[in-house]
Amino acid sequence: MATEVASIPAEETPSVAAAAVTENAAAAAEQAEKPAAAAGAAAAAEPVVVAAAAAAAENADNNKEDGKASSPAAAADGAAAAGGAAGAAADGKKDGGVDSTVAAKSEAKSEAPAQKFNVHKTNFEKDIIYLYQFSRTPLLPSLSPYCLKVETWLRLVALKYENVDHKMRFRSKKGQLPFIELNGEEIADSAIIIKELSAKYDKNLDAGLTAEQRNVSYATIAMLENHLIWIIFYWRAKYPDNVLKGYKVNLQHALGLRLPNSILNFFFKITFGRKGTKKLKAHGIGVHSAEEIEEFGKNDLKVLSEMLDCKPFFFGDEPTTLDVVAFAVLSQLHYLSKDIAYPLRDYMTEKCPNLIGHVSRMKDKCFPDWDEICTKLDLNAHIPKPEPETKEGKEGGEQEKSNEQEGADGDKIEKELEKDKVKSTEKESTEENKEKEETK
Repeated sequence: MATEVASIPAEETPSVAAAAVTENAAAAAEQAEKPAAAAGAAAAAEPVVVAAAAAAAENADNNKEDGKASSPAAAADGAAAAGGAAGAAADGKKDGGVDSTVAAKSEAKSEAPAQKFNVHKTNFEKDIIYLYQFSRTPLLPSLSPYCLKVETWLRLVALKYENVDHKMRFRSKKGQLPFIELNGEEIADSAIIIKELSAKYDKNLDAGLTAEQRNVSYATIAMLENHLIWIIFYWRAKYPDNVLKGYKVNLQHALGLRLPNSILNFFFKITFGRKGTKKLKAHGIGVHSAEEIEEFGKNDLKVLSEMLDCKPFFFGDEPTTLDVVAFAVLSQLHYLSKDIAYPLRDYMTEKCPNLIGHVSRMKDKCFPDWDEICTKLDLNAHIPKPEPETKEGKEGGEQEKSNEQEGADGDKIEKELEKDKVKSTEKESTEENKEKEETK
């Protein structure tokens, strides 16, 4: 499906503009307070300097009156006193300036608004990866090899993620799917997503490869993503009706629309076919004949089959990034309905059975809930759901409530009986007393 839409930059909100104004006002206040604080400190220090000078003069007069010459020590004392006063004044200036600066900064901080994030999921949880991709289909978790690649990698490295059910309405700032949001930041493009997350969480699947193996992996991934995928896209653009039938796509569910599927399917065939043809010609693969393109695809599959040979995965017993990409691409062929004729799918089944085995191993390893995903079309089948309250539990709760009610009613009846008993006893005693009085 087409993934390009025009990206609209988010405009500056009034709250952000208000924050900028507040910040400028705080900075101006800070600049104004600095000279005022310095002048105040200097004014406070002036009496101290004057007093020190007067004390020095008085000391000199006393020495003259006593007929003694001023000694160097006395002069030093006077100078020290004056110097101390001057130092105090300077300290006062410095401390006053620093205090006012700190106060202004703290005031500006307290007035600063809360940080705003330019993401779709504004109520995100910390360190949860929110994945935006295509909707599920009954045969395949995603019709996009790139989306399936990212989700497979996330499952393989066991990172916490959540699919966002956006009904394919959102695209990244680059106009693509998939993209992720992590802690208020968007990361787009499947290769960049894996690279960024690998570095952040230290989850490099290729850490154990040699330099030569890394080079082979890089070149093979380039072949898969820039050649074989486009051969599959060529078939989809040429036969859009077979895409809907072959993957049993329900556009009404996928897009979250109420329009009849017949209308949605009609528009899908027109738009998907036209856009796909333009992209294929721009890529270069679309200028070739159908036979030539089919031959290109068979050659790619043959190379992959020979590379894999008898190994469980391309570089040994553990999957690497190449295995993730190969699985995401080859699944698009393998899980296409057998009711739809596709020569490239048939070639892989007949001539490259080891690739079929590779797809099955990756599926079992990364998608143990595959059947649940495809049956319920659940985007987050991997997230544990709260257990629904059973019927027995409900009946038990209702029984307990009824028992409690019956117990309360029983207590009430007993109290009323006791009251009646007391009243009857009092009545009987009163009548007996009357009879005794009458007898007397």
